[in-house]
Amino acid sequence: MKLHLKKTTRTDFLTYAGVIAAFIIMSVLQSRGGLSRSLTGQLVPICCYMSMAVSLNLTVGILGELSLGHAGFMSVGAFSGITAAMCLQDAIPSAPLRLAVAMLAGFVCAAVAGLIVGAPVLRLRGDYLAIVTLAFGEIIKELVNCLLVGYDAKGLHIAFNLSGNMTMDDLHLDPGTGIAIIKGAQGATATKTIASFTAGFVLVMLTLVIVLNLVRSRAGRAIMALRDNRIAAESVGINITKYKLMAFVLSAALAGAAGALYGLNFSSLQATKFNFNTSILVLVFVVLGGLGNIWGSLIAAALLTVLPELLRAFSDYRMLVYAIVLILVMLATNNPTLKSWLSRFTGRGREKEVD
Repeated sequence: MKLHLKKTTRTDFLTYAGVIAAFIIMSVLQSRGGLSRSLTGQLVPICCYMSMAVSLNLTVGILGELSLGHAGFMSVGAFSGITAAMCLQDAIPSAPLRLAVAMLAGFVCAAVAGLIVGAPVLRLRGDYLAIVTLAFGEIIKELVNCLLVGYDAKGLHIAFNLSGNMTMDDLHLDPGTGIAIIKGAQGATATKTIASFTAGFVLVMLTLVIVLNLVRSRAGRAIMALRDNRIAAESVGINITKYKLMAFVLSAALAGAAGALYGLNFSSLQATKFNFNTSILVLVFVVLGGLGNIWGSLIAAALLTVLPELLRAFSDYRMLVYAIVLILVMLATNNPTLKSWLSRFTGRGREKEVD
């Protein structure tokens, strides 16, 4: 008996299969020395950006709300994840397990931040979310620049260096067991790097499973109904704030998990890394990949992260070439003929689905 699947289900399975195939190919190339040192070092950041792009697409493409502070949630996840990992070095000797706990901590902290930001703003109409998330990203950056965090046998020590006169000595850490985790403007230094490409692959897969299952669910259909016509959705009894908040908080939480993995990939990390430019970069991934197109977000994030390095041979002209490529991709993705062909290829056409 021939098994017939919905086109959306086939598309989801193809997405999972594509990511798994890419992971296997890159792992084989890495083990055989087929990747350059530069590209090998970018594997974890590529996974983080792929997860960031998919999570932001949930807010921008699926929900239809513009967010300009996604890097702020990534920053919350990064520094909370680093803090959790550094504090648990003795309690959890296993690096993979400690990384999982750190990513979970980043997920939860970013979700709380998303709830705080989204709860009041998503009740309003207009572009208020874009304005507030933009401000949130800058506020988080400044807060981290004032934050002093250390850990010793007595527990976690936290201080806000608002005056600029405090140092790590003001935390009074135990000389024997104390470790400095976040040093204000210096950021997190001397971090033990425990991130891995395998963890990045797991993060991308979990992000895809969560987002795609949400989109295909009843809640996902309600979220897309809000995007298409808020008045019509409200008239049939859909709780506007509930479903908006559901999508936004989940998007922020996934960004936090990606931030935790990203932060634990570097021995030194400053808050300036998660500035407005990073939020715009992730937004570019989403726009070029196509709003609501999960496949496109994955491909755009991977290619546009690697592209500047691949163009390094062009020296001073590489950013010009990069800009030209972005324009060409934008023109291509807005071509009606090409979009029609891609819709048939990805199963996103409007033909009748067969159950």
